[in-house]
Amino acid sequence: MENQKTNAESLIPKVTGIGGIFFFSDDPQKTKDWYAKNLGFEISDWGTSSFESRDLNKPEEINSLQWSPFKKGDDYFSPSKKDFMINYRVQNIEGLVTQFKENGVTILDEIATYDYGKFVHIMDAEGNKIELWEPA
Repeated sequence: MENQKTNAESLIPKVTGIGGIFFFSDDPQKTKDWYAKNLGFEISDWGTSSFESRDLNKPEEINSLQWSPFKKGDDYFSPSKKDFMINYRVQNIEGLVTQFKENGVTILDEIATYDYGKFVHIMDAEGNKIELWEPA
């Protein structure tokens, strides 16, 4: 297939999409209720809403984007002082961490592995905490 990635291309450490949008809210439950009532968001048992899409290069795979308000001041965004955090879907998270070390990027933690993928957190040049996720 013309759009299929080669094995070498799938190993290039890079962002492949947005995995989540997280932001502070004075009242997360009220915010979730408003979005559900007015925009039709379906809120999961975990308190997030999930949007599904397909990758043009791998149409058999379903990608998801998570949306969730957090209580204003939640430590999950620390050390960032910003009111939001973006989660980027990536490939070859280990390769990215190696590049970050070479480029002097602030890495906030070690790669954590869960049933649903691997995660690591970094800071960008503007002081935004970024969550990187490599799906399982």
